[in-house]
Amino acid sequence: MILEENYILNNGVKIPKLGLGTWMINGDDAVQAVKEAVKLGYRHIDTAQAYQNEEEVGKGIKECGVAREELFITTKLAAEAKSYDVAVKAIDESLNKLGLEYVDLMIIHSPKPWMEFQKEDRYFEGNVEAWKALEEAYNAGKIKAIGVSNFEKEDIDNILKSASVKPMVNQVLAHISNTPKDLIKYCEGNDILVEAYSPIAHGELMKNEKVKSMAEKYDVTIPQLSVRYCLQLGLLPLPKTANPNHMENNADVNFEISSEDMDILKNIEHIKDYGEASMFPVYGGDLSK
Repeated sequence: MILEENYILNNGVKIPKLGLGTWMINGDDAVQAVKEAVKLGYRHIDTAQAYQNEEEVGKGIKECGVAREELFITTKLAAEAKSYDVAVKAIDESLNKLGLEYVDLMIIHSPKPWMEFQKEDRYFEGNVEAWKALEEAYNAGKIKAIGVSNFEKEDIDNILKSASVKPMVNQVLAHISNTPKDLIKYCEGNDILVEAYSPIAHGELMKNEKVKSMAEKYDVTIPQLSVRYCLQLGLLPLPKTANPNHMENNADVNFEISSEDMDILKNIEHIKDYGEASMFPVYGGDLSK
């Protein structure tokens, strides 16, 4: 069962192979989503400062009935935290909001502030400062693993030049119809686990006829095919949902996609439109307009 399987990060920490994303799940819904996921067997919960639900996720963790040490909790340092002092303060704020003595993984949410995501400045200096703050929190035991998100090769190279602790993960947009093969290969070559957010393309894969027919071939749902695809690429999928039925469905992926069909899925036409989500920078939008 996939919920009982783990990857091993480059520092030896175990991380469950499937996690629950909590973006755009707020208030009591976030509390309930965490509790429902844990009840179903999920042990990996992913949140972020930018989601503005750390307090509710923390409440769900307290009320879920499972010991803290059995859970793997990820949060993300705000994309705007590009100085050492701001990052140090933000790390402690996350721990306070979550009500936890430590988090299992904390990552820089983006190499650039969201309002600057489409601009050329890569904030190399700011990312080195933010990384230093994460390294110190890691060495102090406040964080069990540290990493990055939405980082391209040059952003990771910039961190590696001065890092005393190597990034353990890079969380990126990856799904059928958007598989960053070169970046995945580069991360694997540096022993950095790639996590896949929006593995179902923010729901847009549900409209893809080729994906639909492939799912029918395996007698599975499109989300199940999408999650399995990521797992077979060695990625860690983070499907987001507050619906317990969807959580259960997303974790029921005990089947194998053939290598021939994996090749077909890897080469499906690149998605151009993420619907309502297209306004967000990671899906091609520009918030600075």
